[in-house]
Amino acid sequence: MTNRKKPKVYLTRRLPDVVETRMRELFDAELNIEDAPRSQPELVAAVKTYDVLVPTVTDRIDAALIEQAGPQLKLIASFSNGVDHIDVDAAARRGITVTNTPNVLTEDTADMTMALILSVPRRLAEGAHLLTDRKGEWAGWSPTWMLGHRIWGKRLGIVGMGRIGTAVARRAKAFGLSIHYHNRHRVSPATEEALEATYWDSLDQMLARVDIVSVNCPSTPATYHLLSARRLALMQPSSYIVNTARGGIIDEAALIKCLREGKIAGAGLDVFEHEPAVNPKLVRLAMEGKVVLLPHMGSATLEGRIDMGEKVVINIRTFFDGHRPPDRVLPGRT
Repeated sequence: MTNRKKPKVYLTRRLPDVVETRMRELFDAELNIEDAPRSQPELVAAVKTYDVLVPTVTDRIDAALIEQAGPQLKLIASFSNGVDHIDVDAAARRGITVTNTPNVLTEDTADMTMALILSVPRRLAEGAHLLTDRKGEWAGWSPTWMLGHRIWGKRLGIVGMGRIGTAVARRAKAFGLSIHYHNRHRVSPATEEALEATYWDSLDQMLARVDIVSVNCPSTPATYHLLSARRLALMQPSSYIVNTARGGIIDEAALIKCLREGKIAGAGLDVFEHEPAVNPKLVRLAMEGKVVLLPHMGSATLEGRIDMGEKVVINIRTFFDGHRPPDRVLPGRT
């Protein structure tokens, strides 16, 4: 690229300093110093001017926006694992390549999933809030106070046994949970054997028989409200559900109803159906100790974000060197 004009690259959000510095070294990069989400008019102006758009999961790169792109826009290099915020098919019709940043957030997200699996039954958030928000109420240790439930010996049902689901299973097995999973395709016999995992081809049947449900599948049209009101009703009143994938996979209104009526014991949520808005009813449930809520921080480690940025840089450089980017997202695969 040294003998060619640097591609013009538009970043929609602020990225770690080391990533932005590398972007400025290699490309003609427009940074977002304020880190405020770009408005739709700003995105429209960007796709008409820049060679590369670097969006994140908070940006809506739909067909209407892509149709307004100028002929110079050749690459959408998303700073994300998922690409449900991009109309990949519309981009392909315009001859625009889409890339993502897979395989770098697996362990971080699995760590946070395991943290929620521990936090909800053991009432960790309630205990922490008692000492910080209700000072003076703790009278000391008592044998019957703040009792939760152990997770050792319980059954974990993983919805989506991809990279993250498998990483969650490895951690959960070490905590003494028995592993059950539902997936579009059965994992390899070696993986099943190593995890001592039980496969369920029926999601309904699995939901009715496990103690904790972990949602780890991708967000696609097929998984929207996969955990519907009907399916949530199949869960046991003593069961818990954890979601670190995407909010829309669970029917949030139905989940709130189940929690309010005691049909599900509790939930740990890092994602929400209408982000960044959080349903006030969920907040009230959290204050009552029935839900642990986190602000979409499952993959939020400095190391993970830098790794993502490095993948974006590699995808851009490879593309403008005339080669197929390593993380190209093919149309029809989302």
